[in-house]
Amino acid sequence: MSSQPLIAAQLIEQAQRDTGLSRFDSDSFREGLEVLIRDLNRNERPEPATERIKSGIVAALASRLKSTAYLDQHPQLLQRPVPRPVFVFGVPRTGTTLLSNLLAADPARRSPLSWEIDDPVPPPTSAKLYSDPRALARLEMERKMLAARPEMGKYYRNSAIYPNECMFFINSDFKALIWESRGKLREYRDWLFQADLTSTYQYHKRFLQLLQAEAPGVWNLKQPSHALWLETLLKVYPDARLVWTHRDPLTATGSFCSLISLSHQAFMGRVDTQWLGENCSYQAVLHAERIMDARERLGEDRVIDVHYADLMRRPLETMRQLYQALGDAFTPQAEASMKAWLDDNPQDKFGRHEYKLAQYGLTPDGLRGRFERYLSRYAVESEG
Repeated sequence: MSSQPLIAAQLIEQAQRDTGLSRFDSDSFREGLEVLIRDLNRNERPEPATERIKSGIVAALASRLKSTAYLDQHPQLLQRPVPRPVFVFGVPRTGTTLLSNLLAADPARRSPLSWEIDDPVPPPTSAKLYSDPRALARLEMERKMLAARPEMGKYYRNSAIYPNECMFFINSDFKALIWESRGKLREYRDWLFQADLTSTYQYHKRFLQLLQAEAPGVWNLKQPSHALWLETLLKVYPDARLVWTHRDPLTATGSFCSLISLSHQAFMGRVDTQWLGENCSYQAVLHAERIMDARERLGEDRVIDVHYADLMRRPLETMRQLYQALGDAFTPQAEASMKAWLDDNPQDKFGRHEYKLAQYGLTPDGLRGRFERYLSRYAVESEG
C-alpha cells in the first residue's frame, strides 16, 4: 500500500515542468487542490491508484497552464461572447448523456468534444472538428480499449468525437465532483457543496472562448452537477438556457452507485459499497433539492423539463418539443442527424448495465421517502 503523501506544490511544479509553462490565469484552484489533497492523504491506497490520482491532478493543472498561455497570446478571444448556451443537468444518471448526444448531432450546434477537452491547444477548426489528427488518434485508442474491455460500454456511452461533460475541464479549478469520486472524501465533498463556484464558471467560459476560436457555434453543455450551482452559473451566463432531465430517481441512484464503484476500484483499489450507498443517495437527493430551490427563486419557466421515458419512447418528437421550448428551429438536417445517431447507438449496444440497490445498502421504500418532495412535484415514470 502507498504511504507517500501527495504534496500540492510538487504536483504544480511537475505540471509546470511537463508543459514548460509557469503562469496560471488565477490562483482560484489552490484552495480546492489543498482540501482535496488533505483528504486524499488520509486514505491508504495501492501505489498504482496513487499514481493514477497524481497523473489526473497534473493533467488538470497542465491543461490550465496551456489554456492560459494560449489565451495570453490571443487575448482577443476573451472578448468574444458565448451567447445563449444550453446547459443540460439533473440528478446523475437521468439521461443527460443521451440528450446531450442528440443535441450534438444537430450540425447547427457546438459541443465540447472529448478529444478537444483533453487536448485543447491549439484549438480545432470547424472543418477538422471530427477529423483532427488528435481526434483520430483518440478514436483508435478507444477502439482498442473497447475491443479489450467491451463491458466498459455498458456504463458510460462516450467517444472521442462525442460531447463530454463540463466536469472534464472545470476540474482544472479543483471545484468539481469528479475529484470527490476518487475515494471516500467527506471533507472535500462537504467543502465543495458550500463553496462559491464563481471562479469555476469563469474558467468554464474562458475554456469555451478558447475552443470556439476557430470553431464557433451555439454551445450545448452537459453536466449533471450544474444542478447544484444554477444561480452561480447564471451570474456568468445570464442568457443560458437550462434543461432538466427527469428519470425514476430510484433507478438513477442505483446506476449512480454502480458508476462511481468503477472510480473507487480505479482510484482506491477497492469498492466501499456502504459509503457509495450513503454518499450517492445523499448527492442524488441534493441535486433534485437544489434545482427545486433555485427554480422557486428563478421562476418555473426558467427551466425546461425533459423526461427520460419520453426520450426513450419518442426521441424525435421529444426533441422537437424541446427545440420549441428553446426557441430554436428543428430543421430537417437536425432531425436526420439525430435519427442517424439513434440508429447507430441502440440502447444496449454494449450490453445492459446491471445493478441492485441492495448492493449498496439501499431500499426502494427508503429512497422513495427521501425523494418525496421531488416525486410529489414531478410525474416521473417508475421503472419498477
